[in-house]
Amino acid sequence: MRHRILGLVAVSISATLLTLCPTTTAVAEPARTSVTYADLVAMFGDRVGDRKTVETGLPTLNRAMSDARITTPYRQAAYLTTLAHESSFHHDAKGRDKRKYAGRGYIQLTGEANYTDAGTYLGIDLRRRPELARSLDHSAPISRWYWTVARDINPLADALDMGGVNAAIGYPYSKEEDTERCRDFKAALKHLNGSVPKGIDCTRPKKASSQDRTADAS
Repeated sequence: MRHRILGLVAVSISATLLTLCPTTTAVAEPARTSVTYADLVAMFGDRVGDRKTVETGLPTLNRAMSDARITTPYRQAAYLTTLAHESSFHHDAKGRDKRKYAGRGYIQLTGEANYTDAGTYLGIDLRRRPELARSLDHSAPISRWYWTVARDINPLADALDMGGVNAAIGYPYSKEEDTERCRDFKAALKHLNGSVPKGIDCTRPKKASSQDRTADAS
C-alpha cells in the first residue's frame, strides 16, 4: 500500500511539473520554401493559367526556386511576378512569334544566343531542339539559369528594384507593362511578406529602357 501511495504522489508531482514547465515549446514557422496554386491565385488572380497545367509544373518550379535561392519574400515576389506575366505559370508556354528561337517556357527564353548558352549550361542541345525549352523537365531549370546565371537578378530583388528586374528580363519597354508588373510585385509582397515594404523602385534604368531581348532572335 505504501508503495502504491508513493507512486500516486510521484505521478501527481510529475503532472504538476509538466503543467508548470512544459517539455514542448512553440517553434517559429519555417520560412516559405514553396508556393501552391492557391498562393499564386491569391497574388495574381486571373493572370494564373489553367490549374491542371500550373499544378503539373509546380514541383519543378518550386525546386528551381530552391536551387536558385529564391526563398525570401522579396526574391519570390519578383520571380513569380515575372513568370505570371511571361507565361501565366505554364511550363509549356510559347510566344506568338514564329521564329525558330521565339519565346518558350516559364521565362520565355528568346534568341539563338540565349538558347545556345542555356543549353550549354544545362547540358542539352537547345539550339538544335528549341522545343525542349518548354518541356516539363527543362522549363523551370532554364528560368533558374536565366535568373541567376545569365542575369543575376536576386540582388535586384533584394533591393526591391523591380525596375531593374524588368530591365534585366529584357522585354521591350512598355510603361503600361512596367506599371502592371510593379503593381503585381506589390501584391505578391503583401501575400508573401505580410505587408508592402517601403523603398520599392519600379523605374527602369534609362540605359536599359530601349533594350529588347528579341533583337537577336532568329
